[in-house]
Amino acid sequence: MKRFTCGCLLPLFSAVLPTGASAQACESGFSKSPQFAAQDCRFQNRPNPDAKPNRSTWDIWSRFFLESKQGTVPIDPVPVRPMDRAALAALDDASNHIIRLGHSSHLLKLRGKWWLIDPVFGPRASPVSFAGPKRFHPSPVALEDVPPIEGLVLSHDHYDHLDVPTIEALNGRVQRYFVPLGVGQHLRDWGVPADRIEEFDWWQESKWGEVALTAAPAQHFSGRTLTDRNRTLWASWSLRVGGDHVFYSGDSGYFAGFKEIGARLPKIDVALMENGAYDSYWPAVHMSPEETVQAFQDLGAGMLYLVHNSTFDLAFHGWREPLERVAALAKERRIVLATPEIGEVLTIGKPRENRNWWEGLR
Repeated sequence: MKRFTCGCLLPLFSAVLPTGASAQACESGFSKSPQFAAQDCRFQNRPNPDAKPNRSTWDIWSRFFLESKQGTVPIDPVPVRPMDRAALAALDDASNHIIRLGHSSHLLKLRGKWWLIDPVFGPRASPVSFAGPKRFHPSPVALEDVPPIEGLVLSHDHYDHLDVPTIEALNGRVQRYFVPLGVGQHLRDWGVPADRIEEFDWWQESKWGEVALTAAPAQHFSGRTLTDRNRTLWASWSLRVGGDHVFYSGDSGYFAGFKEIGARLPKIDVALMENGAYDSYWPAVHMSPEETVQAFQDLGAGMLYLVHNSTFDLAFHGWREPLERVAALAKERRIVLATPEIGEVLTIGKPRENRNWWEGLR
């Protein structure tokens, strides 16, 4: 049976419906960015002659509307480890912890201070509440239990990474927002005070408390409506604190930039790498499992931590496939792999036994 999937392309391609965030007019300040093409007022990726071409928008939309999906949504419950306020408070303030909330959303406790990466607590990755990709599982941390946030990091403005209800619910509870160029306008439109927002071009750095941040390149795109494609920048991120170094790829196709990042931001302890929502129809903007592993090795990082899977139905591959393929490659190449359950805490530098939690689930 053919399956109509309203909104499932929203995080991957231009959204079908606008939200309250307005499309930006061309701002002269962006013209200083090497990533900004002033002639059409849009950001762009670096030239990459090795990038595989994406199929046409018509081909992609037609496939989503006409092709049936098999095994993209779990039948059995995805395991979740709930974390309440007491459990969060009990985490050692002297260490650095990463808690997987689902998809690419993470809650971090860095030297006793709380940080969020691409938080999406809403039930759907969509501009509307009644349609679009729906969560496979609840958040392990209830939104009302999220502690005061020192810093919130965003990689780009797609719906599976930037969620309006989440931003509105957290307003007043976040000290500082760290976002790529242009994304700050979305936040300001939704009521976030301008003086709490810091916008970054690639390779710009900042420090907030004990955390040193660097926005790094990625190969992707942006947009939340039919008219604002690439009006804002996308980025990967480096966070260094207390001698530990965390890298987050954001969304990206495979490109030579990973080697440059590894050279310029060395000694990465944990690399949170995109692994999911890939397809032969859009190979330039998301990595296959094999490319995820290669990108990780280009970085020269210590631990490969998989993100961007197990929460939303965004592509045509089976929901377990990204994890299975990378796990097999990691075993073959003797890579230290982290595939934490939803809600699991990973403490940097603390020994852990990785588990293939998806095995046996339908």
